[in-house]
Amino acid sequence: MSGRVIAGAADRRLLDERGATRAMMWIMAIMLFLTVLAAALGLGMVNAAGTLDRQLAGRLTVQVVTADPSQRARDTAAVMTALAGMPAVKRASPVDRARLDALLKPWLGEASSDADVPIPTLIDVDMSVPGEESAARVAAGVRAAAPSARVDSQSRWLSPVASFMRTMIAGAAALVLLMIAATTAVVLLAARAGLETHRDTIAILHMLGSTDVQVARLFQRRIALDTVIGGAVGAVAAMVAIWAILHQMTGLGSELVGGSVLLQRDWLLLAGLPIVFALVATLAARVAVLRRLRRVH
Repeated sequence: MSGRVIAGAADRRLLDERGATRAMMWIMAIMLFLTVLAAALGLGMVNAAGTLDRQLAGRLTVQVVTADPSQRARDTAAVMTALAGMPAVKRASPVDRARLDALLKPWLGEASSDADVPIPTLIDVDMSVPGEESAARVAAGVRAAAPSARVDSQSRWLSPVASFMRTMIAGAAALVLLMIAATTAVVLLAARAGLETHRDTIAILHMLGSTDVQVARLFQRRIALDTVIGGAVGAVAAMVAIWAILHQMTGLGSELVGGSVLLQRDWLLLAGLPIVFALVATLAARVAVLRRLRRVH
């Protein structure tokens, strides 16, 4: 017997388990389908978290809050002048009033466009030197220019979103590991069942001079083949489903959602999962068969 990984025609005739093989393939297909979906979720969350960090790193929002429109205009001008003179500030631009009206309209209705409604002036600030120390200096300079101004870090407002993403990433990683463990358990059960089914055949092989290692190779090649075929089917089905979902997500127009798309390296990682599962299944089958044969002896 050679050290081939994939079962040959003679091996399949020797270990003829057509019904069990079909079941094993379908089980592996389901395992890989769920694993690829979980892995894609985790990779998408990693990409989205990276996009969020890049968008929020060194970004501040300045609010000029005062009820008097003329005073608000003077304070806004003073804040803009102060920001323009700060080396740590890359860009500072007031948010257009029409945009603020559109954002507030779902809550205030038509009153959002009423000139008598004291709506604060918002200024988006991009930092050239991101960091807490730079943000603190900018905040101090803004408050010195206009006591009515408030400085908020956008990352503080979106910290629950970042925390949720980290939870999703950890959950996806845990689910992938759980599926690998479940696959290992399935392989162990299949190997033990195969040993019981082919006990007489294995005894004859031993009488003909076959070693335990050679017998184990029969089972590991057969299980590797089932895992590769079933895993490939499940992985392809999952990747098609993922592509359809991502195609729908790109039409939403959200920068955060758009940042969760999968990169080329992510697709390569997903495509490599069936190979990883085949290696795990092969190793698990080898260990299970050798342990059981040694106990029999």
